[in-house]
Amino acid sequence: MPLLSVDLGIIEGYYGRPWSWRQRSQVIATLAPHGYRFFLYAPKAAGLLRRGWRDPVRESDLDDLAAFAGHCRSLGVRFGVGLSPHEFDDSPDSPDWGRLAARLQLLDSAVGIDELALLFDDIRGDDPTLAARQATIAAFVGERTRAGRLYVCPSYYSDDPVLDRVFGRRPPGYLEQLGRLLDPAVAVFWTGEEVCSREYGAAHLRELAQTLGRKPVLWDNYPVNDGQRMSQSLHLRASTGRPAANAPLLAGHAINPALQPVLGCIAAITLAARYRLGDDRYAYGAALRQASREVLGEALAEQVVGDLIALQDTGLDRLGEQARVLRARYAAIDHDGAREIVAWLDGAWRITDEIVRTQ
Repeated sequence: MPLLSVDLGIIEGYYGRPWSWRQRSQVIATLAPHGYRFFLYAPKAAGLLRRGWRDPVRESDLDDLAAFAGHCRSLGVRFGVGLSPHEFDDSPDSPDWGRLAARLQLLDSAVGIDELALLFDDIRGDDPTLAARQATIAAFVGERTRAGRLYVCPSYYSDDPVLDRVFGRRPPGYLEQLGRLLDPAVAVFWTGEEVCSREYGAAHLRELAQTLGRKPVLWDNYPVNDGQRMSQSLHLRASTGRPAANAPLLAGHAINPALQPVLGCIAAITLAARYRLGDDRYAYGAALRQASREVLGEALAEQVVGDLIALQDTGLDRLGEQARVLRARYAAIDHDGAREIVAWLDGAWRITDEIVRTQ
């Protein structure tokens, strides 16, 4: 595994149909040799960590988590989960405190986690006490988990005003207060100046570090394609706008992967290549071709790169007759990557507003 200039990992934090355990195992086996060092399991559909975090957990689910955790460690990858205590009642006498402690104990004893992410994203946040309440929960969790590293994702995890429109206006000084109240050892996720940032600039990262009182961990929403609009495209292009020179300004860099586990490895590999090669040696076109060949093989890679405009730029609903041509082309190829393209053309990965509201 190459030594990269940044702690690079995966946070499986998308909406929609979760990967199978076989697919997760294949993804981390593909990416670990490129320097990916941690994997956080947190798909929005994982009820035991989100809307159903209070409910009893099936033994088979714990067994699956524990088996995958062992697989990650065998590859030199740290394993963790993202816990979203949905509608947590933080009043002093609330039974939710005991339920949260029990869920943490279960993750430690039955699964064994190296890292834990406490996720406050995508909830109503226009409350002046929000930062203080969340810092109290984070302190409670930090005292009870055996995970070696604790992350927090704020409710306002980007400067993007779309968050204020959807979840209410952010409280004044929210990030500054949260950073001041959190233990300095707690890592904080940040998606950038936008929820799906086109680029990460050094000036922005330096200013953010001053605000938080620590270097951020990027929650990079590329190549994820889990929105109603984004699921119209396959995110295949190589990483851009993520300079390797940012590494000293970061406490980590986690990608939220594409819904398509095989195809999403292409962009993930190119991000690792950028950190490994540095900005002076990285060429995104060459990186795309090399990663595509590794993931798909020579012939399929050439076909996918040739169809890139149709697959990533045009949009599924605007392909028209071209969709039929593409489906016939890829249905004839015996490869998981080709099957993912066919399934996408068939609408298997469409994300609706209802899915986002209910997961």
